[in-house]
Amino acid sequence: MTTSGRIELMAPAGNFESMQAALDNGCDSIYFGVEQLNMRARATVNFVLEDLPEIARRCNEKNVRTYLTLNTIIYDHDLSIVKTLLAKAKEAGITAVIASDQAVIMTARTMGMEVHISTQLNVTNIETVKFYAMFADTIVLSRELSLRQVKKITDDIEKEQIKGPSGNLVEIEIFGHGALCMAVSGKCYLSLHSHNSSANRGACKQNCRKKYTVIDQESGFEIEIDNEYMMSPKDLCTLDFLDQVIDSGIKVLKIEGRGRAADYVATVIKTYREAIDSYYEGTFTKEKINTWMEALATVYNRGFWSGYYLGQKLGEWSDNPGSSATQKKVYVGKGMHYFPKSSIAEFKIEAYDIKKGDKILITGPSTGAQELILEDFLVNDISSEKATKGDSCTIKVPFRIRLSDKMYKIVEN
Repeated sequence: MTTSGRIELMAPAGNFESMQAALDNGCDSIYFGVEQLNMRARATVNFVLEDLPEIARRCNEKNVRTYLTLNTIIYDHDLSIVKTLLAKAKEAGITAVIASDQAVIMTARTMGMEVHISTQLNVTNIETVKFYAMFADTIVLSRELSLRQVKKITDDIEKEQIKGPSGNLVEIEIFGHGALCMAVSGKCYLSLHSHNSSANRGACKQNCRKKYTVIDQESGFEIEIDNEYMMSPKDLCTLDFLDQVIDSGIKVLKIEGRGRAADYVATVIKTYREAIDSYYEGTFTKEKINTWMEALATVYNRGFWSGYYLGQKLGEWSDNPGSSATQKKVYVGKGMHYFPKSSIAEFKIEAYDIKKGDKILITGPSTGAQELILEDFLVNDISSEKATKGDSCTIKVPFRIRLSDKMYKIVEN
């Protein structure tokens, strides 16, 4: 939890771009995977062992906690990798490991590394919290609980003074925003049966996001359903009742999205940061909520619903296979040079035209995700209103540009 006494805002980091975007937009902690043995092993470009010191360095500079996700099912042949990962993480100064397998939990505790219990363990009651408190300082509750059930658990932790290995009261973490799985706390076997690719090993094929026809096998009758995407839930969003979420006594709010782009991380973290701060400042209003919801809708989403927190028993299903975002980004070009004395960046336009007044996004492993409105710029050293494919474009930017950076144009859907 943050030293300010406010709840901790945890951001997803699928790569350095997303991590930097999270750091720039006010996260209190990040969670990330290294190579394999995490629940997004195939969904994104994971970090490698050699990245651990750099992850720790960047986050320590901003006083941001770092959590290594090592929360898949573990087999005997994985155990040596587990030990290596944990040893390297501890050596680099990573704050904690998020785990579900008892082998990982026990190995981390033996090493003296802080443990957080993953939602994969489906913790739903205070007695289970007491059990895992012997090993862990933070517990991620089951996604299927209501806020009333969450509040009962946090109240009982306080009342019974349930403490973790650190000697502090156990902290409760819940998911606050992002993709939801139709399976209980993410334990799904669809892709294992269809493709021999286990979701519980971080290799989900996302069968549930596809369109299906339901047929009665006895009669051959095709059953009519309201929504063809009947196993694909809308994305969780708690921003419009964030006051109730905080009042439930949780200490950590987790944003899902290690498979999503840096601009998604930047927008969602910035929005939730503003909302959390607004709550504590007493300025959390309906008008602000409407503005924040509009911001969240601009980046990737499958539509929003409140999950099970407000007492719903069944999911709300998405009505299309992809995103319902109100905006999209299109690739424009790549960074070529930066002139620090004048804060001028040079880009090579490779795809999409840009013009004065356009909203552009610049992303990169060190840059994160930065948005700005295109004002005066030069094309091939001449002042211009427009740049097209093949042009060299120079613009003034308030941050350093690198060769690995990419420029996108933000357009309305």
